[in-house]
Amino acid sequence: MRAWSVVRPGPVEADPLRLVERPVPVPGPDELLVRVRACGVCRTDLHVTEGDLPVRRPGVTPGHEVVGEVAGLGSGVADFTVGDRVGVAWLRRTDGECAYCLRGAENLCPRSRYTGWDADGGYAQYTTVPAGFAYRLSGTLHDVALAPLLCAGIIGYRALRRAALPPGGRLGLYGFGGSAHLCAQLAVAQGARVHVVTRGAEARRLALALGAASARDLAEPPPEPLDSAVPFAPVGDLVPVALRALDRGGVLAVAGIHLSDVPPLNYERELFYERELRSVTSNTRSDGREFLDLAERHRIRATTHTYPLSEAPRALRDLKAGRFDGAAVLVDDLS
Repeated sequence: MRAWSVVRPGPVEADPLRLVERPVPVPGPDELLVRVRACGVCRTDLHVTEGDLPVRRPGVTPGHEVVGEVAGLGSGVADFTVGDRVGVAWLRRTDGECAYCLRGAENLCPRSRYTGWDADGGYAQYTTVPAGFAYRLSGTLHDVALAPLLCAGIIGYRALRRAALPPGGRLGLYGFGGSAHLCAQLAVAQGARVHVVTRGAEARRLALALGAASARDLAEPPPEPLDSAVPFAPVGDLVPVALRALDRGGVLAVAGIHLSDVPPLNYERELFYERELRSVTSNTRSDGREFLDLAERHRIRATTHTYPLSEAPRALRDLKAGRFDGAAVLVDDLS
């Protein structure tokens, strides 16, 4: 099979990815072999490729928004069959026995492992996934439209929950890429007023088309105080900006796995009046199942831009440069 490998993490402009030939992976006893039909391009893939995240698996194949078809079963798998449509997401495995797992917070498991970071992911023709961490995919949504829901959508949902948005509340989204444009749709569907702050004119137009109450440039604050805010752009300078936009008692939840340094915060301007600053760490499988159910119920749809698998480096470069709104998705052209 053909797969992309991060041969030497570094700027995507310097071509750190190499297209390689590998054997089709053999699933472990509790794993599925998955033929990749579509794989979303997530900003976390960019962090893995450029070295913002430390190397966990040398030469790893990125990609963790995989829609695929079960092509093989490990010897211990009994609840899937060849041909089933499944989703492979970021959270790949937890120990299931630590204090965090036992209290329902498996996203905090110290021994958690991740697709496209600890194990090879979906920038390839085949990948594997533990059966217990695969999502059963039903419905008629096309593979390409479904792929971004498996991380961008799920982590956006987790961030929305962490931001404690009240019913009918005022939500600020900072940055408007793959995750934010799905989070916005869900928030609007649930009755929130959504205010988007982002640098891209195309992204602002998309935000308004999806029902946002306002969409402004980074230099402009939202038109009203916010109950909750989520910065999706990995820019630490946005944290004090977003905190200042919160109303009394508001909550800010930082959605990314990587964030540049946050500048010093002024207590009176940015944290007083019981404003809260929270982080978001991965997600639980329960988050994923809940979001996929909500996405189907509310008809959440990703705005997608399709790239052939052979052009995965271009997709990452375009993501970094902000050349598209919504989300990019890879489809196999190497068979």
